[in-house]
Amino acid sequence: MNYEFDLHTHTIASGHAYSTIKEMAHSAAQKGLKLLGITEHAPKMPGTCHDFYFQNYRVFDRNAYEVPILFGVELNILDENGSVDMSPELLKTMDIAIASIHPPCVRFMNEQETTHSLIRIMQNPNVQIIGHPDDGRYPINYDELARAANATGTLLEVNNASLRPDSYRPNARENYKKMLDACVKHNTSIIMDSDAHIDYDVAYREYSAALIEELQFPESLIVNTDVNKLTKYFSCDTISMLKL
Repeated sequence: MNYEFDLHTHTIASGHAYSTIKEMAHSAAQKGLKLLGITEHAPKMPGTCHDFYFQNYRVFDRNAYEVPILFGVELNILDENGSVDMSPELLKTMDIAIASIHPPCVRFMNEQETTHSLIRIMQNPNVQIIGHPDDGRYPINYDELARAANATGTLLEVNNASLRPDSYRPNARENYKKMLDACVKHNTSIIMDSDAHIDYDVAYREYSAALIEELQFPESLIVNTDVNKLTKYFSCDTISMLKL
């Protein structure tokens, strides 16, 4: 499968990652990517950067590195109502926003609460991706999730890091099977991301690609196969500033 971009990665700014922007971009270029997303953890994650860091994204030239870069945020979902840890005003200025559930930032929820939370956040026009919806501690109704993602034009992520043998997210593989079946049923597109926290993990997809192949998931529903597919999910202004 052709794999043109990785939109979920972290640098040292996130507090528990280990490489710089330049190192991440170099790795992306070496692996032949056409686009890289850097999505630092939002402020509620322990050890990450302050709002000031995200406000200062305006200093970046998105085309100054070896590969074009989208600079954004991995939001923390805070409750069953889909609240997140960034103001609407600041969120609107992000190139890309992934919304994810992280145990340090939200209590454990039941299936109804988790599903409701994710559907609410998908109604936010400034969020393009639901990150790693796979953690068994937060059960999800995947049929409802896939249906809502299709209706709102939100991408559901298949996160390679969640599928690693040493992942701390329980039952991720089994949950992804349910999600991918629901995506086929509802014609819902997915994005395959590395969730890299170090440069050599950029574009790493060994486990997610194996699962996609095992399930014979249709390439037509995988946006990574063509960077031009992103125009459906991102504003024209966001894409037009990149030299793709």
